[in-house]
Amino acid sequence: MAENQDAGGKIPAEIAALSFEDALAQLQKLVKELERGDNKLDDAISSYERGALLKQHCEAKLREAQMKVEQIVERANGMIGTKPMDTE
Repeated sequence: MAENQDAGGKIPAEIAALSFEDALAQLQKLVKELERGDNKLDDAISSYERGALLKQHCEAKLREAQMKVEQIVERANGMIGTKPMDTE
């Protein structure tokens, strides 16, 4: 998976390869660093840009997971089956 396109932006392969949990941990770390305000301007801009890509990746991972989630239902004939989760 070389690049993943999401929300009009391209996700670098090294970010696209991250699990949701790893990407979220990196995003949280970047946010804490930016909130401290210790970074030079160029470093802060780079961190912000990376954070935006991590956020896009996390959102895409959540959408993928949501599409995979199914509800277990009891059909009228008493049989148990599944259906896609109702998101609304």
